[in-house]
Order: sequence, then C-alpha cells, then structure tokens
Amino acid sequence: MSIKEWFEDRRKLTGLLKEKDSVEGDSNDVNETEKKNNLSIDYVKINKLWVQCDNCESLLYIRFLRENKSVCEECGYYLQMNSSDRIELLIDRGTWRPMDEDMHTLDVLQLHSEDEPSNSDPLNSEDEPYKDHITSCQIDTGLTDAIQTGIGQLNGIPIALGVMDFKFMGGSMGSVVGEKITRLIERATEESLPVIMVCASGGARMQEGSFSLMQMAKIASALYIHQKEKKLLYLSILTSPTTGGVTASFGMLGDIIIAEPKAYIAFAGKRVIEQTLGQKVEDFQVTENLFDHGLFDLIVPRNLLKGVLSELFRLYGLPRRNK
Repeated sequence: MSIKEWFEDRRKLTGLLKEKDSVEGDSNDVNETEKKNNLSIDYVKINKLWVQCDNCESLLYIRFLRENKSVCEECGYYLQMNSSDRIELLIDRGTWRPMDEDMHTLDVLQLHSEDEPSNSDPLNSEDEPYKDHITSCQIDTGLTDAIQTGIGQLNGIPIALGVMDFKFMGGSMGSVVGEKITRLIERATEESLPVIMVCASGGARMQEGSFSLMQMAKIASALYIHQKEKKLLYLSILTSPTTGGVTASFGMLGDIIIAEPKAYIAFAGKRVIEQTLGQKVEDFQVTENLFDHGLFDLIVPRNLLKGVLSELFRLYGLPRRNK
C-alpha cells in the first residue's frame, strides 16, 4: 500500500467515526442547544428592557425611562431620544401626517465601490461601501434617512415639524435630509404654518461631499422666503449634539432658538479647536455657558417643552384648529 492510499483510507475512516459520533450525540446536543438558545433569547430581552445611563452608568428600565422623557432618574442626565419619540412628545395623538417617507439617498460619489474594495479593517463601519452603510442604518432605525418630517398639531395648533435622528449616521445632513427639510419649509410657506426643527446632528455628511454642503444654502433660501417674505414663524430646538453644518445653517436661523439643558452645541468640536490652537480649552460648548453669552433665547426641559411651544404660538397669535 502506498502512502497516498494509506492517507486516503485514514481520511475515510475518520469521516465515518465523526458521522457515528454525531448521530449518537444528537439527543444530548438538542438539550444543550435549547439551553443556549433560551439563554440568548433572555439576553436579548434584557437588552430591550434596560439601558445604561451614559453619565452615571445606572441601569434604567426602558418603560420608565420613556415615561420620564429619556431623562435619567438618578442623575438627571438627558439621554438621546429617537425621532419617533420626539414626534410623540410634541404632536397630538392621531394628527401626524408624515412627508417624503420613501425618499432615499444615492451613492453619487461611489465611495468604496464594489469594483474597488477597501483594504482597511472590515470591522470598521467607516470602511464599508456607503450604500451598505446606509442600508444597515435603515435596518437598525427603520428610517430611510436621518430625519422625519410632516404636518401635525401641537395642542390643537397646526405646525410643520422636522425631527433629526442621531442614531442614523450621527444625524448627518446629506442630500435627502436637505431636500426633506426644504420641502417641509416650502409646504409650510404655502399653507402659512409655523415650522419647528428639532436638531440632533454631527453636521454635513462627508460621504456626499459638496452635495451635503449645498443643503445649507438651499435650506437657508427656503427659510428666507418663509421668515422674511411671508412673515411666518420658525422655531429651532437644539438638542445634544448639534454641531457642524447644522449649527452653521438652519440650527441658528430660528426666530426663537430653544436649547435643551446640558446639550453639546458647537460648530467645531473641542479636539479640533485644541489641535488648531495648540492648547487645552475648557468645556465651554454646553447649553448653559452658551446661553450666558447670548446664543439662545430659552433653555427648556423636555417635560415642559410642548407647553412652552404652545404658549409661544399663542403669543404670536396662531389659532387653534377646531376639532
């Protein structure tokens, strides 16, 4: 028998033994697999029921946290709210009419296209193709992009509302976000409605290059017609974080600018400033410090926000809609 034939017989024998062992072990493995599955299911349930505070690291029951407007009961820290929870917080039940829900972005710049695969770390989401990154965010959030827009009523007062969602690519402003905001403002101008924008963004979306930067001017143009020519109200609500191109455009163009307590609001981040100046700077980019320097009109806690907005609308003489 040659060495080649011996190895061949050995391979066949090993395969038969493995097959026999797998048949005998099936009954025992079923129970083990069921136990592991049950443990993993419980773990998933736990993740869906509890969340950890980013500030004090306390475990918070999600149901109670939502009832408390995503504010930590232990330390009072404001956790991020998704766009759907924001809409539920501000809009009267049953009055929300969303706009442009199916609008989605295109990979115009063809970043990391399939024809030119990236050699970078595959675990880093920044290195995956842009369209794949968009798809994964759509699956995770249930949104087509980083904003929800629509028409609704706030304590019976018809308004146009846009709410950015930081969980979708850091709330970055791309062509879809800019187009949806512009259409919302134009619709509000046609129907003589006030506009509220809830900002939560890291700024312009780098993956779309100059297309994202163009949105700043486009939105500002629509706001000019809405505010200056038609004399209609625009309110900007800044939440944590609001930075970059959003701060430099529609975030700071409100007739009234409202900020949440202890929110991080800036144009350039602290690290960028320190690297540019070559020195350490204090944590000055928070709501309270910026308010002292006149950047905002009001600081309003979440639980009071709807009532404050309603009072502002009445002050401006906006009528309630008869039910």
